[in-house]
Amino acid sequence: MKRQLLAPVCLLAALGLGAGTASAAGDPQWAESGTAYTDTLGGGQGLAARADGSLLYRGMTDIPLDLRIKGWNHVGDPDIAQGHVFDAYQGPDTATSKMFAVTTPAGKRYQYVHQLNPGEKLNNSFAAVSPDGQWLVSGEWGDQRRLQVFPAPLLNPATPPTGGDLKEAWQISLDKPVRDIQGCDFVTDTRLICASNDASGTLFPELRPLLQVDLPRKVDGQPMTGAVKSLFALPQRSVCTGTFETEGVDYDVNSGTLRAQMIPPGVCAMATAVYAYKQGT
Repeated sequence: MKRQLLAPVCLLAALGLGAGTASAAGDPQWAESGTAYTDTLGGGQGLAARADGSLLYRGMTDIPLDLRIKGWNHVGDPDIAQGHVFDAYQGPDTATSKMFAVTTPAGKRYQYVHQLNPGEKLNNSFAAVSPDGQWLVSGEWGDQRRLQVFPAPLLNPATPPTGGDLKEAWQISLDKPVRDIQGCDFVTDTRLICASNDASGTLFPELRPLLQVDLPRKVDGQPMTGAVKSLFALPQRSVCTGTFETEGVDYDVNSGTLRAQMIPPGVCAMATAVYAYKQGT
């Protein structure tokens, strides 16, 4: 489950940019193109690119008071579709539901609550909207062989227009198990990139890998199986030593920039590194 940072500490920078990073054999080949930093408390849970290229960050201090009072104490990696912001919320360990909040371009926020199905974990680490705006992909913590799919709140006409109950539509089965997925984003109609916090090396040789999930067709409301492969290990560079934590991932379709977040260990944890990648030829 994602770590929650509560004590304020002065921001510390990590080590400088290293060499470019290439993917595993085959396409795409991603090259590291830059590093930025964001305040972990205000932006270390995830990010999403707006249409103008600016970035929306999410952190624990971004949870509105009215939602926190209702028990929604964790916000995950967001997404933006057609100007609407999609946030993934979860509650305490005793929760029996999870919630997606959608904020319209006009600033109106609607809440869509999903009651957990039998065997479903309460974690709600991310929201990823399909390129056509009709489907919302999310995922659970731990070892998983699936991603969950919901009709995209507000944008899909099958959902209530002003918030309400949200039922799971179907699932994307995965041909390989994945572990501790912190965020996913669509890069095409049939490809997701996901950031994993798995540092065991047992599922993939790379530690804290960036994963690619290829779908047999565009998301269409019917079950399908995605093919998973590891692209490369996300950087773990810092002046501090200890345990790192992978967080959100975003693909900016307009600039072609892929970004992934990494929280460094120790007192350096108050500054989240945001690594940028560009796809080569």
